[in-house]
Amino acid sequence: MFKPVRIAAAAAGLAAALALTGCGSGDSGGDEGKTPASPTASAEAGGEAQQPEDVEGTWAGVTDSKPVVLSVKNGKAALLADGHACTGAVEDHDGSPMLSLKCADGNTDRTMGAIESNDGTTLVVSWDAGAKDTLKKSDGATLPDGLPTELSAS
Repeated sequence: MFKPVRIAAAAAGLAAALALTGCGSGDSGGDEGKTPASPTASAEAGGEAQQPEDVEGTWAGVTDSKPVVLSVKNGKAALLADGHACTGAVEDHDGSPMLSLKCADGNTDRTMGAIESNDGTTLVVSWDAGAKDTLKKSDGATLPDGLPTELSAS
């Protein structure tokens, strides 16, 4: 009965662990012209522009009835979404932070994500492949709304 909740909690813990350990693909190919965002870097666009450090922390939500967990620490990012585990970094692209990830299984649904909005409690990421995730800042003890509470009998 509580299996989906345990799965979501495990996913959040795994994403946080991946980000904290700095696990990544080790592949630096395709990073030419991109600058890794440091926690002290600032956006140059001014106004409402986001800064890379604004994305730091663990974020969780549900997209298309599936849990999505993003964890960012020291510019490194880990994402678990739709059964895919992806790691990478928050990079500065023309003064705006973007998530640049590589999924372990080669999936490309969430490999380049633009921060559409971030008010400190809600982060909206639009991915180049079309997905859009609305994530809430997580304290690690609270699961996102919308997770199934019961398994259906098959």
